[in-house]
Amino acid sequence: MSDGNIEQIDQRAWSPAMITALEHVNYIVVGGREFETVEGRLNVDEGILELLLVPVRNE
Repeated sequence: MSDGNIEQIDQRAWSPAMITALEHVNYIVVGGREFETVEGRLNVDEGILELLLVPVRNE
């Protein structure tokens, strides 16, 4: 969010191919909105891949 808070925008199961593709992509589209990928975190304890995304302004 613009105020620095984090908002969960989606939660889904990812295929191994999708995870591998993260090495080559800079932008992700979720729910018709485009986001720039900033960084990721693998939470092994909970089995969750978390991505930090910044919304892209398409004007």
